[in-house]
Amino acid sequence: MTFTGDVTRSLLIVDDDAPFRTRLARAMEKRGFNVVAVDCVQLGIEVAQESAPAFAVVDLRLGDGNGLDVVSALRDARPDARVVMLTGYGNIATAVAAVKAGAVDYLPKPADADAVESALLADGRPLPQPPENPMSADRVRWEHIQRVFEQCDRNVSETARRLKMHRRTLQRILNKHAPRA
Repeated sequence: MTFTGDVTRSLLIVDDDAPFRTRLARAMEKRGFNVVAVDCVQLGIEVAQESAPAFAVVDLRLGDGNGLDVVSALRDARPDARVVMLTGYGNIATAVAAVKAGAVDYLPKPADADAVESALLADGRPLPQPPENPMSADRVRWEHIQRVFEQCDRNVSETARRLKMHRRTLQRILNKHAPRA
């Protein structure tokens, strides 16, 4: 799988959701990108190493592994590539990991083609545009708790100690669903 045509607009899409991957590939082709779309980490790494595309859109959680492995392979093959991470399981910890791995942006699924194109072609301003619908204070709190919980290897007692809250209170918070935006 290699790119044909304009390599300056080469785009690798790695997503295991076939309908989403197909729709995004078609939409990005209409926007002038030269697209190769694959469904797993292994193929994503192979394309990144063989063809080193200028752009990539990578899902974080894939059937055979983590999309961050594709980002690392792409960074090694082409350091100037612009990579956008997509995920349906977004939280602050994974966003930080994606940016540290070399992604230029992190978008929640389902992301539309306009948002993906905008992220890929961002003009390099130091700060992105403010979000139209920023997270609520409750959501920010929940995200912080989730991040500390993951950093403590999902140990409730250790997380409660670090957050200076009662363990039972933390357990109730963790058992609830995330607050809406």
